[in-house]
Amino acid sequence: MTSSAPGTGPTVLVTGGSSGLGAAVVTAVARAGGRPLVLDRHRPGDGVPWVECDLADTRAAEEATRELAERNGGLDAVVTAAGTDVPGKLADLSRETWERIVAVDLLATVAVVRAALPYLEAARGNVVTVASTLGIKAVSDATAYCAAKFGVVGFTRALAAELAGRIGVTLLIPGGMRTAFFDERDPQYKPGPDANLNDPADTAAAIMFALSQPPGCAVREMVVCAERETSWP
Repeated sequence: MTSSAPGTGPTVLVTGGSSGLGAAVVTAVARAGGRPLVLDRHRPGDGVPWVECDLADTRAAEEATRELAERNGGLDAVVTAAGTDVPGKLADLSRETWERIVAVDLLATVAVVRAALPYLEAARGNVVTVASTLGIKAVSDATAYCAAKFGVVGFTRALAAELAGRIGVTLLIPGGMRTAFFDERDPQYKPGPDANLNDPADTAAAIMFALSQPPGCAVREMVVCAERETSWP
């Protein structure tokens, strides 16, 4: 994406675009002259076009993706920034909680990308999926999150091979960021006061770099985290 007059650049659908990394991507897209669109349970800021959607409902996620694309004349890119987690031991997490994490973090990623494919292929567009450093290493008390993010890694690598020459596909593997992602966790699962976490705006800038590449030039994978962040793989 190159800078252009506001609202005249590429149209970018961002899941989870009302907060955290998603909101940072929305801001970056708008500043670059693009048109951000949002799928989220909560309204994004600044009048950004959006559809309210609980991404755990994958059928609703597909329908909302098509609705936004049709309403706004297609899509040039998709960034799947939505994510959730409830840390805890497998025996302590309810089935509903465990499956919701996998649904939002993995299955919704697939659902949104699937629904966006016709629009992205018409535009020779791009997909950026958001995994995690816990998508390439595993820790205790994170079976659902690791399962989902490992799945995003495998899904994206296979998707890149499948869509080569038609749609650009980038896998983003971010470390921890200074967002509300950790706010509702039990204290033992929150980063400490001295934790080294990345600014989501810096991670969003990396996403914008991937989206700015011309057709035929692929940024396949990026690991972006604070230089001394403890979850570095």
